[in-house]
Amino acid sequence: MNSSNKVNGYQGIWFTLGQFFEEGDKYSGGLGTYTAKHVPMAVYAPAVKKTFFVYGGAKEGQRHLLTMASYYDHHHHLVPQPTIVHDKDGVDDPHDNSSIALDETGHIWIFVSGRGRPGFKYRSFEPYSIERFELVSEEEMTYPQPWWLESKGIVHLFTKYTGVRELYWNTSSDGKNWTEHRKLAGMGGHYQTSHRRGDRIITAFNMHPEGKVDVRTNLYFVQTDDMGAIWRTADGSPIGTPMTDPHCGALVRDFQAEGRLVYMKDIDLDANGNPVILVVTSASHKPGPTGEPRIWMIVHWTERNWEFHQVTRSTHNYDMGSLYIESSGTWRIIAPTEPGPQHWGTGGEMAIWTSNNHGKTWEKTKQLTKDSNFNHTYARRPVNAHPDFYAFWADGNPDEFSESRLYFTNEVGDTIWILPYVMTQDFAEPKPIDCHH
Repeated sequence: MNSSNKVNGYQGIWFTLGQFFEEGDKYSGGLGTYTAKHVPMAVYAPAVKKTFFVYGGAKEGQRHLLTMASYYDHHHHLVPQPTIVHDKDGVDDPHDNSSIALDETGHIWIFVSGRGRPGFKYRSFEPYSIERFELVSEEEMTYPQPWWLESKGIVHLFTKYTGVRELYWNTSSDGKNWTEHRKLAGMGGHYQTSHRRGDRIITAFNMHPEGKVDVRTNLYFVQTDDMGAIWRTADGSPIGTPMTDPHCGALVRDFQAEGRLVYMKDIDLDANGNPVILVVTSASHKPGPTGEPRIWMIVHWTERNWEFHQVTRSTHNYDMGSLYIESSGTWRIIAPTEPGPQHWGTGGEMAIWTSNNHGKTWEKTKQLTKDSNFNHTYARRPVNAHPDFYAFWADGNPDEFSESRLYFTNEVGDTIWILPYVMTQDFAEPKPIDCHH
């Protein structure tokens, strides 16, 4: 399928898992920028001054998932009508959202997840263009995490449903011919989030004891700088794959022994190249008070040991935000940490937290959204993020089917823009919404 279909506006997918408890759904709402395991979902291209991004769209606003691609033109402050890369043909589940990568020639790669269904890889016909995409391959992959290494190719981290959710990787020099799938970890199942700097790829993941996703726990870290030929722990020690021992050298902290659940959010590197992991820990997989305290936690490798610092508390396990470690020395988190209008539902009101002492203490420096109709969810960080398009996310009502709109903010958080829900022209200007609170 070669896509050239446009839609006349930015309408995000609404989803419910349908796993209800006393205080509502395990997760639901506007999930166009879901999940934390789809990374990256945006990338800034300095050559054309555009931030390219993907999201889960909704066909005519309904529960029908479309893989969407678009961009924000920084120079003209415009967005085009977004392109349908792939129609999920009746699937309504944003586990089938996509991830994006940009190669050195400017071609856009879009990896479409398939949860228990085929996944798809697409490449743009033209550099820096979302007009048409060609299908490169169809294969089994969920939670795609493609990282393009200049002059080397793509390292792809992904998940396969082998009865449980196991981690795999493979590589390609051209995006078309791929090595076989190789298993990274299989301790009953995992969720991971990854990041790249130069030729180095880092990943952090949890584990699912006996395959039980609702008791996800523990935290692990590994890295590679040779496209997966050798994987290493934080201190540089090589580690064999697949990792199958829950107490192997990759273990960062045994949260299982503490009776705490671990929800993956983001990972980055500090100025010295040391990994920094962002998680939420919880007392229960159920929404509502039984999960409290839900703690946003920074996990920082200091070249000798792991340090753990609390940022704030949250009202839902699936509140998801992003971590930014800036050249100025500021560490920043943009996330729905504040209670939203649907208090115990996924997401909330967006806030910016900053730290000026390497994550040891945090201050809420700005509340981005306030008095919203719906909860805001899943704030995403673009690769090479430009200060004018620093995080993007969606909103929606976790308690009942609703429209879902898409937003972005700048680095300082003094303006939030809403992407046009309906467009009558080929291009439109995102509209600022008032957030001077």
